[in-house]
Amino acid sequence: MVPGMDADKKHQLDADAAQLQQLGYAQQLLRDMGGFSNFAVSFSIISILTGAVTLYGHGLRFGGPFVMTVGWPLVAVMTLTVAASLAQLASSFPTAGALYHWSAMLGGPRVGFFTAWLNTIGQFAITAGIDFGLAEFLADMLGFPRERGYVLPLYAAILLSHAVLNHVGVRAVALLNNLSAWYHVAGVAVVIGALVAFAPRQDAAFLLTRFTSESNVYTYGFLIGLLQAQWTFTGYDASAHVSEETMDPTRNAPWGIFLSVAVSAVVGYALLVGVTLAIGNLPAAAAAPNPFLYVLRESLGPALGGALVWIAIGAMWFCGLSSVTSNSRMLFAFARDGGLPGSAHLSRVSPRFRSPHVAIWVSVVAAFGVAIWSGAYAAMVALSTLALYASYALPIWVGWRARRSGAWSHRGPWDLGRFSPLVNGVALSWCAVVMVLFVLPPNELAGYTFAGALGLLIVYWAASQRHTFVGPKVTLLAPASVHAGSGK
Repeated sequence: MVPGMDADKKHQLDADAAQLQQLGYAQQLLRDMGGFSNFAVSFSIISILTGAVTLYGHGLRFGGPFVMTVGWPLVAVMTLTVAASLAQLASSFPTAGALYHWSAMLGGPRVGFFTAWLNTIGQFAITAGIDFGLAEFLADMLGFPRERGYVLPLYAAILLSHAVLNHVGVRAVALLNNLSAWYHVAGVAVVIGALVAFAPRQDAAFLLTRFTSESNVYTYGFLIGLLQAQWTFTGYDASAHVSEETMDPTRNAPWGIFLSVAVSAVVGYALLVGVTLAIGNLPAAAAAPNPFLYVLRESLGPALGGALVWIAIGAMWFCGLSSVTSNSRMLFAFARDGGLPGSAHLSRVSPRFRSPHVAIWVSVVAAFGVAIWSGAYAAMVALSTLALYASYALPIWVGWRARRSGAWSHRGPWDLGRFSPLVNGVALSWCAVVMVLFVLPPNELAGYTFAGALGLLIVYWAASQRHTFVGPKVTLLAPASVHAGSGK
């Protein structure tokens, strides 16, 4: 027994390691996260003070107050069906590979391969969106122009801070994630409290105002404006990606997924309503370079409004830190099964820090590349939403099929039971809606990039990986099904 470790914790760690061994993997990563820490990772990546804030202007310009008031809860409810569907999978298969493992075990190596790559691309893009948005906010607050010559160095410095911490401080990152969860709740409370106490407010009917400065057809603008909420509700699969670092993951990981979305939905809605009611001049706010900053400064004054924006900037930094954690675990798990070029290097674990250090640095370099490629912030967030929801849909789909066929009969303690087909069906339908909405103008670049990446993956699979990639060590499929699923 490790000195200072109580018997109950030692027993739980041994049971978790044995469970992981049954899924085909030895315990390599440091398993030290409790249930709250697991929840905090996903809650920090969802980060209502990141997505809802950096894309506040997007929602306001396309859909006005109505998209905040009606669009946010609509997206939240539909996202909860996706989160619940993923949670029941996480309860049955608690590995760092998460979505990739679920798809491969239930649908074969081919489905696993595409799930892994789509999730990886989505996580590169979401890290880029988080940290690039933070760099833009920093530039605004420091009085720098938003030209890339000013924003890119800030962006690179932010990525560097996240990489270094994830490399050398596994325990520190877990503690910071815990702090991040409380920071987000306290930050929202401070912002709302300041608005209630000091800002002039519109009548409640203002929340139903339909406004768009970007489209002549309001319905179209409203639908495009949903990207604000939908991008915010991404990354909650992180709770599953850190399963191998979480104690009692069959319970803690699924609750981390589901509760991170549910809590973010409620707290985020309160934030949006408070900020939106503080808008004095709607057309002027929508036309501002940074509408969120404009509303706070106009309603509370430059000093207090600026101070509250600094609170949001702190939350964005926490969000990016958690995103790199999740991204690197996906890379590590996929490389562990030989699914990536340079897998032998990407699957290495630092013997000193017990972190997947090579995967960490590759994830931040790739995120920097996404920003260079796309250039536009909206393109980054649309691409991450497309790729991530495609990677969410695949394991839900094969899981639904495996339940019907009886291949997936032993399930974890977090399960939807007889409601599973209904919830899975709604989740898949919503994923399809997301895939359509966010390739429409003005997000064509995200659509083209996603289509190009998917085409390259198809070629890569057909030319190389279908002959060599076998997926995770454990599968629930019969040998004939595995053969068919691999495309051989």
